[in-house]
Amino acid sequence: MTDIANTKALLEAVGEAYPIGVPVMLWDGSSVLLGPEKKHPTLTLHIRSPGVIPSLLRRPSLDRILTYHASGAIDISGGTLLDLGPLRPKAKASHILRKLGAGRIAKLAIGQVFAKGLEPGTSFDASGRPLARTSDKSDDKGDIQFHYDLSNDFYRLFLDERMVYTCAYFTEWHDDIDRAQTDKLEMICRKLRLQPGDRLLDIGCGWGALLIHAALRYGVIGEGVTLSEEQATLARERIAAAGLSDKVTIHLKSYEEMSGPYDKIASIGMFEHVGFANHDAYFGAVRRLLRPGGLYLHHAITRRGRKNLKTFLRKAPEYKAMTKYIFPGGEVDYIGHTATMLEEHGFEVHDVEGWRAHYARTTALWCRRLAARRAEAEALVGPERTRIWLAYLAGVSLSFARGSLYLYQTLGSKKMREGHDLANNVPPSRADLYREY
Repeated sequence: MTDIANTKALLEAVGEAYPIGVPVMLWDGSSVLLGPEKKHPTLTLHIRSPGVIPSLLRRPSLDRILTYHASGAIDISGGTLLDLGPLRPKAKASHILRKLGAGRIAKLAIGQVFAKGLEPGTSFDASGRPLARTSDKSDDKGDIQFHYDLSNDFYRLFLDERMVYTCAYFTEWHDDIDRAQTDKLEMICRKLRLQPGDRLLDIGCGWGALLIHAALRYGVIGEGVTLSEEQATLARERIAAAGLSDKVTIHLKSYEEMSGPYDKIASIGMFEHVGFANHDAYFGAVRRLLRPGGLYLHHAITRRGRKNLKTFLRKAPEYKAMTKYIFPGGEVDYIGHTATMLEEHGFEVHDVEGWRAHYARTTALWCRRLAARRAEAEALVGPERTRIWLAYLAGVSLSFARGSLYLYQTLGSKKMREGHDLANNVPPSRADLYREY
């Protein structure tokens, strides 16, 4: 049996057990439908080299799939992983293999296993910049710059007009990312009960959107910290354009170097970069920087808690890929750990709100916006990195949708001396959060 015939027979068998209803186009231009009927009008999977399947059969791994995807040896057209994800059967891989039958698999795979495999794909984008990074926790700035200094113009392709690169807040399930991010910034300000003259610290301030919003609408004196030079430069430009240079300051430094005290502190989508080994130092620094009775809003991705920390810290292949190609050094906790750490460091927890569905929606919109401007993205950061980012945004959206990942906003206050009343900081109801504006 020729290589192409063997490959088709193998894919036809996979389609019987795993009927996603999507055609696979092979390197010779022929195609095989995975299943008895087509389930998406335009989606097509591509295998552009005869060496892909032999290589994956010998050394199956998500990392190898991603390198092939980056190089274009495996690709998707007519849609993204967002379209492919819902078509995936619910059965586990082990059940699918049993359905195929060990003998049949061996017979079909044997010719592929001994065929010439394809070497792993490129490790660099078109400009020569590495596609992956192995984190060195002594170089937090390098980890941050690997991700955030990619290109401001690249982020403009898919973010909202303010370039808010964290979970949006949807008052209803609309498609307007600009409106949803404005509503998110407003909700953060309301949860922090910002008042004119408040000193606000934004840890991981991004391109300055929260500080600008808070200064314009609430009259705060704001400071932001980031380790990204690209973000700091653009944030300062935007602050100047808004006429807020005397109200808002951006520091290119770590939060640990700040002195305080601040009335309010926000950490929006930054905590994932801290790492478990540094959680104690992080919350200690937040406590040091916040005045007694001051409010702290902690906005961070989490995973589901496990029976013990050792089990929780085991990293699935998707997690390892994320930290290698997207967020080097990144680690997420679980919501119980967040609450415990806050209490251990002298905070009182007032509110915990789950935004999982909001982040599933946000990342899906980002993915579709980037896919719509794919040619521009490839011109800015290369086709290799663009493919990885489309896979990342779609994969993260599906993870939030399925409940593999969560997002919580947790509001705490630094405890005052015994007997002091916090009524002036946190009102008796939450009606103020939902008033019209």
